[in-house]
Amino acid sequence: MRTGEPLPAVEQVLASLATGLWHWDTSTGLVRVDAEAARLLGLPAEEATLTEPQVRARLHPVDWNEITGVVQLAAAESTLAEVRIRVMDEQGRIVRIVRSRSKPSFDRQKRAYELIGTLQEVTEPLPGTSVNRSTVTGDWRRSREAFLLDAGRALAEARSTAEVLRVAAALSMPGFSPDGLAVFGVSGDRLTVIGHHGHRPGDEGPFAHMSLDTAYPAADVVRTGRAVYLPSPDEYGRRYPLTWPLAQQFGRQSWAFLPLTVAGRTIGAWMAAFTYPVAFTPDERSVLTTVARMLAQALSRAGAAESERELTDGLQRSMLPTLGPEIPGMSVTARYIPTGGGLQVGGDWYDLIPLPNGRIALVIGDVQGHDVRAAGLMGQLRIALRAYASEGHRPDAVLSRASRFLHGIGHTGEDPADVRFATCLYVEVDPVTGLAEAARAGHLDPVIRMPDGTVLVRSTAGGLPLGIDPDSDYPTTRLALEPGEVMMICTDGLMETGGHNLDTGWTRVRRILEEHDSDLDELADLLVQAVHGPSSHHTTGPLADRREDDIAFLLLCRQGEGCGCGDAVAVRAPVRRTMLTVAQAEPERIAVARRHLRDLLHDWASQDQLDSAVLLMSEMLTNVLVHTDADALLVAEVTGQDRRRLRVEVTDTSDDLPHKRHPGELASSGRGLVLIELLADAWGVAPRGEGKSIWFDLYEGDGSGEPGESGEPGGSDGFPGA
Repeated sequence: MRTGEPLPAVEQVLASLATGLWHWDTSTGLVRVDAEAARLLGLPAEEATLTEPQVRARLHPVDWNEITGVVQLAAAESTLAEVRIRVMDEQGRIVRIVRSRSKPSFDRQKRAYELIGTLQEVTEPLPGTSVNRSTVTGDWRRSREAFLLDAGRALAEARSTAEVLRVAAALSMPGFSPDGLAVFGVSGDRLTVIGHHGHRPGDEGPFAHMSLDTAYPAADVVRTGRAVYLPSPDEYGRRYPLTWPLAQQFGRQSWAFLPLTVAGRTIGAWMAAFTYPVAFTPDERSVLTTVARMLAQALSRAGAAESERELTDGLQRSMLPTLGPEIPGMSVTARYIPTGGGLQVGGDWYDLIPLPNGRIALVIGDVQGHDVRAAGLMGQLRIALRAYASEGHRPDAVLSRASRFLHGIGHTGEDPADVRFATCLYVEVDPVTGLAEAARAGHLDPVIRMPDGTVLVRSTAGGLPLGIDPDSDYPTTRLALEPGEVMMICTDGLMETGGHNLDTGWTRVRRILEEHDSDLDELADLLVQAVHGPSSHHTTGPLADRREDDIAFLLLCRQGEGCGCGDAVAVRAPVRRTMLTVAQAEPERIAVARRHLRDLLHDWASQDQLDSAVLLMSEMLTNVLVHTDADALLVAEVTGQDRRRLRVEVTDTSDDLPHKRHPGELASSGRGLVLIELLADAWGVAPRGEGKSIWFDLYEGDGSGEPGESGEPGGSDGFPGA
């Protein structure tokens, strides 16, 4: 240039050097490029303003993600952001590699970055060309990407602080791997050593509980939130002369101290020490910074998870009862499995309450929701139920009072949409006789497993869930627990976990109950494992780690042969029995009775006989509802071993005896007794004080049994042919 001529524009100078200029403002999401930068990006060689998606479409997706990390690192360290970028064409092929250098600035009010930088094409070394260890080549880049993916996956899967430290110690960075690691935490105004690797036990002593005001790299990092890179011992000694003697003894040549930052807060520092000199190029710093971010997130997650587990255990211990002293003639066990995620607490609970009359009350319930409020309401409701039960109230009165109580505390008025209710099953059991009285508030029915493996759902009368209507009524149902039988009460999570609904989940649980031949604790463990796999937490028994819904269940066994829950009685329980009341206002319970009978005869040899039994029982129940004003009590029992007998008996309080009729061809009724006489091996009608009962027998096999063969009362009191 001649003296006095104007200086050429910056763009012209850069263009002569095949270097483009660009400007990126993340607050607007726009990138301005000059003609040379546009050419390098594979666009027409003219100035343009592009959106971020337009620029991202021209770059390799991995490199675009890397730019964000490099920019944040450079802004935090007040250094240049340098990164190599692969430019792609419309077919996704790499057309060139460019180097980007920029000086980022961060606007805290806009929370956005502004960058002005250059683009220049670079040439990758040919295959087989010798390069320095720290040079960023295509092979090194690919190794780094694979390393970061593997490291991120491993750290994300670590579930405790100890696991995070083990993963960090095993990391092998591409081209430069530290042989000494330390993770520092913060406690008040002092450093703590969370863990270390590559040092002898006790070496951390001088660094533990070090004041944050100490001239030590990790303390500087925690105070300022900026990384410290020390590429040589001379640099370490020059910048930190007071603490250099502490580090000198380990014989390292380079050190990197990086902040562990989560949500803008520095929670500690990570030290990576090397036995050989490391220049800490921008790419090496980028790898270290990325690892530090992932390590900070992993430590934060692990710390939160450990705190939550500790809180969960405390809540479980405080809210769930112990099962108390042994119950004569009974065995009992229970499990509580909280839902996965969050604090792992919810509204499911169980309880075992000693009553003033010498009986015991079994309680299972589920407060709506899987959060802390649900757990709090559950605790209050459990205490209220205990109080009402201890006052000596009957099951229906206990649930009525509990519903009124929950209606008062579950309707806070703060958020009309956040109204909580609870389902509950309350069963009062006499340990001596095995008689039980159940009241149900919108909950699942109890399940009975008989000594021979037969499993029945005991249908019980019920009312609305607790807390919906303070004046709800909860009718009671009487049950009988025979020696050797096991009663299970549970929440719906036991059925529905694992993608099941109530029907498919019940099929799974029923199979386990039928095949059970061990004690109650082993049965409980089998149920847990079937739902969730091997378990590792404990409250009253093994719990699973990952869950979809809270689960609570309680098993009660009346001791006897075949239950595996305690001392066996001398004689095996001879009867398989089910009982059910069908009220005049509940004709739909006839369908429930049919299901009960089919469950009772699940292993009956003849399907035709089973169908006949269901038909005859339906006729008998229907006759009571149609021809009397009374309710019907159904008792069905199977006795015997080699040639079993089924007896079905329906009792009502009406004195009107049935009469055999001869209906015409077009008659719509009058065939009930005709069918019984044709299909049953024996049948009859017997007075029962106030009321009567009608019964029939079926013998398993060829149906050749003689009427009245069993010797049961009623055979001689029936109609001719009985």
